[in-house]
Amino acid sequence: MTGSPAPSGEYAVVVPTLGRSCLGRCLRALADADGPGPARVVVVDDRPDPSGAPLTAAVPPSLRVRTLVVPGGARGPAAARNTGWRAAGDVPWIVFLDDDVVPGPTWADDLALDLAGASVATAGITARIEVPLPADRPPTDWERNTAGLAGARWITADMVYRRRALEATGGFDERFRRAFREDADLALRVLDAGWTLAEGRRTTTHPVRRAGRWVSVRLQAGNADDVLMSRLHGRDWWRRAGAPRGRLPGHLAVTAAGLAAAACALSGRPRAAAACLGGWLAGTTEFALARILPGPRTPDEIVTMLLTSTIVPPAAAFHWLRGHVAHRAAPPRPQRSGAAAPAYPPAAGERTPS
Repeated sequence: MTGSPAPSGEYAVVVPTLGRSCLGRCLRALADADGPGPARVVVVDDRPDPSGAPLTAAVPPSLRVRTLVVPGGARGPAAARNTGWRAAGDVPWIVFLDDDVVPGPTWADDLALDLAGASVATAGITARIEVPLPADRPPTDWERNTAGLAGARWITADMVYRRRALEATGGFDERFRRAFREDADLALRVLDAGWTLAEGRRTTTHPVRRAGRWVSVRLQAGNADDVLMSRLHGRDWWRRAGAPRGRLPGHLAVTAAGLAAAACALSGRPRAAAACLGGWLAGTTEFALARILPGPRTPDEIVTMLLTSTIVPPAAAFHWLRGHVAHRAAPPRPQRSGAAAPAYPPAAGERTPS
């Protein structure tokens, strides 16, 4: 005997986490939001050592009976999200939240309206992401970087997907081991499969988390993920995903100038070495000023920008080369331009496209 199908507006929430303290704030905001709550909350414990403090302590009492904590295996956010939605039960919609976001006070009501407006061809619905910035001074480089999330398309800080679309596409590609580009990859695969993606009305806040002086250097690891995106989706994936191209060409040129200066100096060509060194210095200075001038220009921020502006270009070049080596055998994904919506029969209560 089979049970009755889940209502078409029923949803589960999946939250991957490394056990940060912000998890409790996220779940409290979810519990307090006006509107129909989730059928289930799946917290994916992706800590390398999950034997620490139990994550159930971060779950508000009103959500505990509906919350399941599952191990993620420390394989990255893409794998953690796959573990979460597959453990969420037979619900038609899966909402992915990052553990450092704060759903708005009317989030659940707005989500219900988002889901009610979805057609049978709608695979996913984005949220409106707000990044609060300081009102009394210009934002730092890191704060401006985080503020870019507000304009990112299909960002899984708050993104709802239809379960059938996840099943049809296989979910997130677990080769993306960082919280970067795995959301764009899934969205492009969903679109290539003939689904549509819609913009929602619910609002979620993404606070700027604290970060150390070298965060911009660590972020350059994303250049390897960009190489994988190009392998999978072609060189025009930037345009299709609405993603900014960044400064990689300039970083490669600056790094090449620095290496050429060293090579010329070692081979006894001082004039050529000086010319190349001048190119490296000009490129590095331009990069540093582009980061310093829009910011608060405090002594600490200026020192951070000067230090990291010398390291970011070679770090970007290194990870770009690493990506080419690591993903050299990745085959391109099939693309279907202008494909029709998948011929799935609508579930009870769903409407067909007009």
